[in-house]
Amino acid sequence: MRNIAVIGSQWGDEGKGKIVDWLSDQADIVVRFQGGHNAGHTLVIDKKVFKLRLLPSGIVRKDKVSILGNGVVIDPWALLEEIKDISKQGINVSPDNFMISESASLILPFHKEMDEIREDAAGKAKIGTTRRGIGPCYEDKVGRRSIRVMDLRSKSNLDSRLENVLLHHNAIRKGLKKKMYKKKDLLEELLKIAPKILRFAKPVWLKIDEFKKKKKKILFEGAQGILLDVDHGTYPFVTSSNTVPAMAATGSGCGPDTINYVLGITKAYTTRVGSGPFPTELSDKIGETLGKRGKEFGTVTARKRRCGWFDGVLVRQTIKIAGITGIALTKLDVLDELDEIKICIQYDLNGKKIDYLPAASEDQFNVKPIYQTFPGWKSSTKGVRNMEDLPEKAKNYIHAIEDFVGAKVSSVSTSPEREDTVLIENPFSI
Repeated sequence: MRNIAVIGSQWGDEGKGKIVDWLSDQADIVVRFQGGHNAGHTLVIDKKVFKLRLLPSGIVRKDKVSILGNGVVIDPWALLEEIKDISKQGINVSPDNFMISESASLILPFHKEMDEIREDAAGKAKIGTTRRGIGPCYEDKVGRRSIRVMDLRSKSNLDSRLENVLLHHNAIRKGLKKKMYKKKDLLEELLKIAPKILRFAKPVWLKIDEFKKKKKKILFEGAQGILLDVDHGTYPFVTSSNTVPAMAATGSGCGPDTINYVLGITKAYTTRVGSGPFPTELSDKIGETLGKRGKEFGTVTARKRRCGWFDGVLVRQTIKIAGITGIALTKLDVLDELDEIKICIQYDLNGKKIDYLPAASEDQFNVKPIYQTFPGWKSSTKGVRNMEDLPEKAKNYIHAIEDFVGAKVSSVSTSPEREDTVLIENPFSI
């Protein structure tokens, strides 16, 4: 029995949805352990497209249990709307196949408003959040004033908890000359939806322990890439939670020994949504080509993604930080038409060559990429499912990535379709 953690090795949008769906077909349990409905996973199954924001990717498969762990922040209204939407596509969501940690914190309306206020006020220094209240909710969590799923069970307790959190938020809103939130109104709104949320609430840590004892295969699904980790990413242009695989244990309530294999989803080039440093970004025709061929628009926000060459320095760094065992290389087919392809192998920082991304934001903006150039294969890889069927130059590019980042490529994705995958090593079968 093996349990696997799946995480993006870049800034997210690496194609985790397809890979997680493929793995979830073999898993028994799929767990989301951080983030909120700012994540977007697109699944294509039998030509049918599923766009998930908060629900784990395993929800679209029969006989699987999907879990939102305590590390996830939940907008209850957004969750219920997503359940409603996916039910229209024939997916049944019930307490039999879906559960929420009773310890998970809830995103409330004033969290979203605060997110918007801060982004609008930041000007050029804006982080590029999805404005869904994720960050402010995490702030309340660490400030020990958040409303948690379990608080919905008791009207008196919920009343007390709302009193506490509104004392903080209304003070800020008064200073910003914004309307005050009335506890009575929020209490009524939360009590109204409480039964719909509580039917899924469980002590997730206990359920996972039961699954472990039954030798169930557990898949831990990361929501954002490692470079958005609040500690290890391009701070302050990061998300508000830890995205590294170690968070799978903390964010679901199990020991680190639960995770046997870490799969890093890695795009064959690099993209980023929102603000922040991006050493290999291409603001030219090649960057436009990557964006067009790769359909680089956010699942949740529809924002255009910034595109650039594969940054080997960054991926090698995230592999070390995250303890990645193997990588799933995605969107290889996007590179099919290029005459030459580049990999960043070093940075130049003020005339000095360095082999890692420095921690200081100013330095991250100032590094210049040093590239190794490879000839393009100028032929189609779309839909290829066997390594021997790939062009020789494409195989050389894959091996170059392996050698440089120090991790084995376990699979290569050649289209959004789940079946269009070159499988080299199945993490569940090792």
